[in-house]
Amino acid sequence: MSVVRRNILTDAAARDDYIEGVLALKQEESGFTTQQLGVPGPAVPVHTYDQFVIWHCWTMMTPIPPGGNPDDRNAAHAGPIFLPWHRVMLGLLEAKIQKILDKPGFALPYWDWAADGDLGSPTDATVFTEHYLGGDGDPVSTGRFAFDPADPATFTVRIESDPGGMPVQADPPRGLSRFLAADWPALPTGSEVKSTLAYGPPSGSGPAARYDTLDFNVSSRGFRNLLEGWIPSDPARPVHMHNQVHVWISGDMAFGTSPNDPAFYLHHCNVDRIWEGWMTRYGRIYSPDMSFPANRFKGERIDDRIVSPLGAHATPGSVLDFSAVCTYDVLP
Repeated sequence: MSVVRRNILTDAAARDDYIEGVLALKQEESGFTTQQLGVPGPAVPVHTYDQFVIWHCWTMMTPIPPGGNPDDRNAAHAGPIFLPWHRVMLGLLEAKIQKILDKPGFALPYWDWAADGDLGSPTDATVFTEHYLGGDGDPVSTGRFAFDPADPATFTVRIESDPGGMPVQADPPRGLSRFLAADWPALPTGSEVKSTLAYGPPSGSGPAARYDTLDFNVSSRGFRNLLEGWIPSDPARPVHMHNQVHVWISGDMAFGTSPNDPAFYLHHCNVDRIWEGWMTRYGRIYSPDMSFPANRFKGERIDDRIVSPLGAHATPGSVLDFSAVCTYDVLP
């Protein structure tokens, strides 16, 4: 069934179900061990929520093309696959929460961070208060995701990134960390969302170039790269849009294991909502198509499979229309 994703600030039921679902997945064992998922150290059970953390971290260390630099393009970021890959991830987490809560109508809520960016003092954002995600700190000490080492049911970070970006076991397991506005002072604004949505293709190019362009990396022109946040290039402001939100939250959101922070999914749900609004305006277009050479772009082309250890394979083309799974209450 298709569900409707709503603003977390206007849907208390979705907020409460999301918090309960995350906490339940943090306790549920996935059936895999750290050894099976390539995480060094003793072989210990991996909980379902942490399986997503490991998956996200490994994709950031998987370069496209093989042998390349994962900072230039990897299996989920810095290239055209960014939006489809995270759409698949959101859908899988949504399905896991629906199942563990036995609520097939559950829909992930989104956090409209541009509305908070427009406030001018976003550290006062309601989403980071006790009844939502809790506040900042190391560890976070308010709300349902606060850390209590004496309570085995507490929200615990078990997987983190090592200095080289690889997933490792947190030793000892610890609480969630956030440092709101410490590394970057502001969130994106509504006017910046509008500018991103209105961005046109390079002169003389075809419609698909509105989405992304050669070399399909951090320097390419197009909507994807604007929304991901690598352009416009400005030494005085190195982060924009999606990237800016990660840096503004900081703490665990600054690493490849960023799904440790439940804010990750509310953030990416809003990114997905912006993408859906863009496709509603300009069509369900994507680039590169299958005419691009596999030795450079396999894994990013429209019919290449998005490989997931968490569910059935999808392709970028198969998730351009996601209305059978979910819609949004309001599109930007």
